[in-house]
Amino acid sequence: MSGRAVSGLHPAIERLAARLAEPLPGHTAHLQMSPVPRTGSEPGYVPPVPPRRGGVLVLFYPSDGGLHLPLILRPTYNGIHSGQVAFPGGGQEEVDADITATALREAYEEVGILPDDVRILGHLSKLYIAPSNFEVYPTVGWMAQRPNFCIDPYEVAQLLEVPLADFQNPANRCEEMWNLRGRQVRVPFFKIQGQTVWGATAMMLSELLAVMQP
Repeated sequence: MSGRAVSGLHPAIERLAARLAEPLPGHTAHLQMSPVPRTGSEPGYVPPVPPRRGGVLVLFYPSDGGLHLPLILRPTYNGIHSGQVAFPGGGQEEVDADITATALREAYEEVGILPDDVRILGHLSKLYIAPSNFEVYPTVGWMAQRPNFCIDPYEVAQLLEVPLADFQNPANRCEEMWNLRGRQVRVPFFKIQGQTVWGATAMMLSELLAVMQP
């Protein structure tokens, strides 16, 4: 469903859908929450190996009088994104009709969000993730009620239901110097419910917040 015809929704969601149909800030907004330096952010960067496509679901729903977004804490495992906070999502498979179908399928498998209950509003800009060589496409959706979440413990260590206002609060934005893969990196992040939301997820959130500004 196109983001152009969304009458009857929450006013902020209507505005968001209309904004997603316009040119997006993309790289400019990503930079606000990007680690520095960050491989793959250089102008004209070409990955040494063609990246795999992935889709994530940025889902809004009403709860406790405000708009919420679900994020997941990945389990600890021997991999690049171990223990990180992310949007529900994963790699595109042959069964997926398109990248939106990927996001919906993964969200159902990971946290039980029923695809037919999600109204698609539009998409944010794609984002390249060098450590895992993924090109991620965020799909933005809306549900008129809180989902009946069902967590897959193999893929999700914890579900975070985060008020949009928490991401909009400057007090929850931090910045530190980290040692990442052997080099010093300046890392901006959101501190949310005791978790650190950084990297690609924070960069996608940065663009989302930018397009939601009046």
